[in-house]
Amino acid sequence: MAERPIWRGHLRLALVSCPVALYTAHRESANLHFNFINPKTGNRVRMVTLDAQTDEELSRRDLARGYEFEKDHYVLLDDEDFEKARIDSSSTLNVEKFVTAESIDPVYYDTSYYMAPDGDAAQDVYVVLRDAIRQAKTVALSRLVISRRERAVAIMPMENGLVVHTLYETRDVANPKNLFSSVPAQKPEADMVKLATQLIERQSGVFQPTDLDDRYEARLREVIDAKVRGSGFKPAAEAAPERGNVIDLMAALKRSLGQVDGKAKAGGAAKPAKAEAARSKAAPSKKEPVKAGARKAAPKPAARKRTG
Repeated sequence: MAERPIWRGHLRLALVSCPVALYTAHRESANLHFNFINPKTGNRVRMVTLDAQTDEELSRRDLARGYEFEKDHYVLLDDEDFEKARIDSSSTLNVEKFVTAESIDPVYYDTSYYMAPDGDAAQDVYVVLRDAIRQAKTVALSRLVISRRERAVAIMPMENGLVVHTLYETRDVANPKNLFSSVPAQKPEADMVKLATQLIERQSGVFQPTDLDDRYEARLREVIDAKVRGSGFKPAAEAAPERGNVIDLMAALKRSLGQVDGKAKAGGAAKPAKAEAARSKAAPSKKEPVKAGARKAAPKPAARKRTG
């Protein structure tokens, strides 16, 4: 079954226009879903829509949208009213300006949508806009009406296509000023920052999609499977994290670096050891100092002199 777009319209940059369609990037079908159950009967609980005053049970298809303009007084809106409120961003993504991705704080990102060309005729313009944004190393800012609300969006290249990220308004993002006000303003010791930087460098890697796997859900599935089978599930004991204050930060950083180095050496020590053993069998090695704790080889008996 082909995916259905959640929005269709045009992406426009100045006089250049391209028909596009948006598709939901996130899916929750694979996630665990739970129902409310009456534990006394084992039956599923049904959520009922009731009139707040008469307690009359209603069907959702019979409901209307209302705006409370004063206490307990509502004005009802129908589809025609919402249609009258349409603006240009209801059907057109006009690119307003281009900014660097680093200039948008991640807390402003909300939902992601894949933007695909809507029809074969749109592909030529689509790929030109995609490559131009990529080469400029920028993000296109635009506006889009979705779910009866105009949202600012960031458009950026992703693989062979474009992805649209809706952005929160400033009023939607809590101000962290009060939370961060107690953080010390003075700079930490340079040596400590250097050690922390070394720790970051030694643990640096390449992002993989598997880095995002939900380990809690995986464990929860094991618990559910065990209950379905009627067997018990006993999780492996895990060491409790230390929650006390770090008294000696310098010592903790040095221990952390040693731990990382230890893991690296443990992971790469097997192959060199085998190779060294193979070399030692192939050719006699020079005398080496005996390591501490190693057994000394028994001395060979002296060769007897031949008598004439």
